Amino acid sequence: MPRRYRHIKEYEKEILELKEQGYTKREIGGKLGFPKEQLHNFISRPQYESTEIAAGIALKQKSRPQKDTVVSEQDKVAEQKYILARKEAKIKLLEMENELMRDFPSLTERK
Repeated sequence: MPRRYRHIKEYEKEILELKEQGYTKREIGGKLGFPKEQLHNFISRPQYESTEIAAGIALKQKSRPQKDTVVSEQDKVAEQKYILARKEAKIKLLEMENELMRDFPSLTERK
């Protein structure tokens, strides 16, 4: 007998209640009939998005925008902030690498 399709959003309240009661993802999946991986993605996705928002990183859309879509100024600003944050992170990484390469001979007692 094939399993009837059910959207996980319909069970959001039940999943979160069971999670608060201390059930594991495997136990919740067994009770509601969802695989553990699907529950993991469902539970961890909001946490991942909230940490990105708190860090000031704009969430990227997962699909191509429609042709008739008008991009708002807020979206443009968010995209520029994201690009700037990525550039700053890359610069910081390169500076750390440069410092390590510069200090390597002295740390290994070479001249």
